Amino acid sequence: MATINFKGNPIQTQGDFPQVGDQAPELKLVLADLSEATLADFAGKKVIFNIFPSVDTAVCALQLKTFSQKASQLDDVVMLFASMDLPFALNRFCAAEGVDNAVTASDFRHHSLAENYGVKMTQGPLAGLYARATLVLNADHQVVHAELVDDVVNEPDYDAAMAALG
Repeated sequence: MATINFKGNPIQTQGDFPQVGDQAPELKLVLADLSEATLADFAGKKVIFNIFPSVDTAVCALQLKTFSQKASQLDDVVMLFASMDLPFALNRFCAAEGVDNAVTASDFRHHSLAENYGVKMTQGPLAGLYARATLVLNADHQVVHAELVDDVVNEPDYDAAMAALG
């Protein structure tokens, strides 16, 4: 459990957020075409893994667009974005914003991020959705950067995440 903030007000998350040096926990997410993916589907690839409350909020949209732009020239990196949004909403956003280098995924079916990543907010107006977080995984899917953003309305540290790619 961690304490983060929503507009300066403390809220709790459920579970433990992965830390640098940890092996990334297992996950099962629903992709844009409604198929399912696990970390094994990205074997041998570095992953910039962004978790956020909803793509239909300004900061979440900015987070997705900014990381997409910063990683646009990286061939050995998977940009993975996940939330509780339905795949249809994620597809609509990417199409409208011209984001074509990101894998968007929904956790609406399995809730594996709530169970294994410690990002489910248990209090406040966004209770039940996921906190804003960024993990960078090396090609062996070990965590090399971990940021559970201190206030859900703040952006992640893009530069620190990109630097962790080494």
